[in-house]
Amino acid sequence: MKPSYRWVVGLAILLAAAVGASLLFSRETHAQATSKTAKAPTAAPASQSQIEHGRYLVEDVGMCEECHTPRDDSGNLDESRRLQGAAIWITPVHPTTNWAMRAPALAGFPGFSDAQGEQILENGIGPNGLAIQPPMHIYHMTPADAQAVIAYLRSLPSMYPRE
Repeated sequence: MKPSYRWVVGLAILLAAAVGASLLFSRETHAQATSKTAKAPTAAPASQSQIEHGRYLVEDVGMCEECHTPRDDSGNLDESRRLQGAAIWITPVHPTTNWAMRAPALAGFPGFSDAQGEQILENGIGPNGLAIQPPMHIYHMTPADAQAVIAYLRSLPSMYPRE
């Protein structure tokens, strides 16, 4: 190959590399700028059918009221404080050190983010990163079912403010 052709080919390769690097750099810079100015996606408002599906899962499948609703002196559920949290009334057959003494309030879903709720309902992992305590059942819900449960719980009035 003639020296002049080598020089032209070498120059073409350098030019192509410079253009490629320039394009790559501009994409990274644009992506960084966009990520800094982009707002976090907001969850779409829950539909009535999603809330109703969550109600079905909470009331008819999970029967969450049994532990998360206080009882009156006769042992009946106190519907005026439905899903407002309660002392655990059942005891384990065999003593265990990780048995929960209280079921947290669920109405309004106070103190929990949606992500924490999904982690609890899909994986059985509490906000502290540990497995939830018995007697709470470990559910392995689908993301859609977990979101429906959270939507339903958020639709209920809460005695406690959201954090």
